[in-house]
Amino acid sequence: MLTLILSLLVRLLQVEGLPSWFPGQSDKPNYYKPTTSMSPTYLEMLEQNSHIIYPALGILTGVLLVAGILQAWRSQDMDGLTKVEFKRAIVNELRRNLSGLPGDVIARAVGLDRLKTMKLLEQMQQEGLLISYMSSSQLRLYRVRGAGPEKKDARY
Repeated sequence: MLTLILSLLVRLLQVEGLPSWFPGQSDKPNYYKPTTSMSPTYLEMLEQNSHIIYPALGILTGVLLVAGILQAWRSQDMDGLTKVEFKRAIVNELRRNLSGLPGDVIARAVGLDRLKTMKLLEQMQQEGLLISYMSSSQLRLYRVRGAGPEKKDARY
């Protein structure tokens, strides 16, 4: 029964000559743009140049993220006085054990994070304060330069 009524309504809508008050039969549009309204040209500019603007915004966002990450990474670095105190503690610990110590043991003895300790050990090795070598168990051991059986540098 419902399908019959729906099919009749569809047939009525397809028939020409229905009254103008019937939905969908009016020839004039329902909405006219007011003459006082302004067309937003910035939206048109965005639509016309979207292939340039949106990738540029994406690149700018990426650059800002990288800059923020680098700034946070640098801010976690130690200041000079703290580095000197930890380097002194590392040298004192290595002087107690002349045969050398691995980085993990040094980090626990000094009371510093393992990654920061390894960074300090690499800096001290570059400065020439420490020597590192691999043990037979494939552990990197650090030793104070000049405190063990090593070949002395020839001076001219």
